[in-house]
Amino acid sequence: MRKDRDFWILVGTLALFGAVNISFFLVGRLQVNWEDFGIVLAAGITLTMYSFLYKDNPAFKIAENMYVGVALGYTVIITWFNALKPDLYDPLLVPLFTWERTPEYLLFAPMVLGVFMLMRLSTRLAWLSRWPFAFVVGLGAGITIPNYIHTFVLKQIEPSLRPVFSGGETVYMSINTLLILLGVISVLIYFFFSTEHKGPIGVVSKIGIWFLMVSFGASFGYTVMGRMSLLIGRTMFLLKDWLGVVQ
Repeated sequence: MRKDRDFWILVGTLALFGAVNISFFLVGRLQVNWEDFGIVLAAGITLTMYSFLYKDNPAFKIAENMYVGVALGYTVIITWFNALKPDLYDPLLVPLFTWERTPEYLLFAPMVLGVFMLMRLSTRLAWLSRWPFAFVVGLGAGITIPNYIHTFVLKQIEPSLRPVFSGGETVYMSINTLLILLGVISVLIYFFFSTEHKGPIGVVSKIGIWFLMVSFGASFGYTVMGRMSLLIGRTMFLLKDWLGVVQ
């Protein structure tokens, strides 16, 4: 009985959506062109994705798979035109077959590594994919670790090493530097478990908890505001571009 009700809810929703759009075309709210057809399609996919708020349903699965397929196709095209074609096909393969200029033979090495990575799809030759994966992991670690240390360690230590009060700073900057120093020290003491958190150490560790809670709250609030901005954008699209309720 539950499945029958969900089926008729789905059919009724699709019928209502189709009737609304047909009426929009009949009254001239939407024109018969590709732009307005794209608006109808975008509105339908948006509502279909939001249908997951009710429960998982076949329409949501179709929209989800469509999103993954379009994203994958877009990524493939961008990878071809931004990476493979200018960096491999044009400098190596085109001169190799046309002999208009000297091919860049050094590109054979990354091309072979790329082909080896595709061997992951084969059961017998999957071991060849370990070489390019090891190269990518090693190169990525070598590039990422120095940048990570510089960005998240050294740049974070730098504000705590500044003088709290100096003649060239305003009162606001001095208070900001003092808060950074207090936050760094109190949070480090909170995570220092070799000594029992009692007395002055306990007081400072509690201050560290407050700094952590403020940091987590700010991060969570920033995440929520980012998601809310996406929701507002989709809602304005439905109300303005599709329904025409908001001008």
